[in-house]
Amino acid sequence: MVPWKNIETVFLDMDGTLLDLRFDNEFWREYVPQCYAKKHGLDVRVAKAQLFPRYQSVEGTIDWYCVDYWSRELALDISALKQELEHLIALHPYVLRFLVALRGARKNVLLVTNAHSKSLALKLTRTGLGAFLDGIICAHDFGIPKEHLDFWNHLQDRQAFEPHQTLLIDDSLSVLRSARAYGIAYLLSIYQPDSQGPLREGSEFPMVRSFAELLPLSLFDAPGP
Repeated sequence: MVPWKNIETVFLDMDGTLLDLRFDNEFWREYVPQCYAKKHGLDVRVAKAQLFPRYQSVEGTIDWYCVDYWSRELALDISALKQELEHLIALHPYVLRFLVALRGARKNVLLVTNAHSKSLALKLTRTGLGAFLDGIICAHDFGIPKEHLDFWNHLQDRQAFEPHQTLLIDDSLSVLRSARAYGIAYLLSIYQPDSQGPLREGSEFPMVRSFAELLPLSLFDAPGP
């Protein structure tokens, strides 16, 4: 599925790719509306009707991913609320084995995420992902999310890479499209970003059902999640 001999750099998204998107979906779709409703004396359905359009109005911008932005906008401590739900933060199956195999194959492996630094810190602490990566790139450092073509120019300045020798795995179609426009040669999407959510069909990009698919099974012989 992947011509590994042609790939030197692997960019990996976090939420919905390495991590189950269940946490984020549950947090924004259910838990935040519940907390917002309680704070303002609203029915949860009314809170959702107020919140979801506000979400959509900044979708695809750096504000959508910003913990501080939403804390100000909603008068809620978003960072503290995420800690209350952190038990739902989980890796997708075979992720750690996949990362170990990439390190054994001497690929340059970087987490490339839109997540705010506070969310990133919580998830790294919960999962231990940092020990398996060669670096972490946070879009907030550039002030522009991965959906925008110019993000990849900033990334190139920070961490030089050859687009024709690079693989990006990401659950976001808009991110994959911007990476394709930049010239990144190898692009994979995720079949089921949220383990409790629907399966995707008919993507314009090849989709990964399990990280166990991506390398020979012999590389996954070691025990682990």
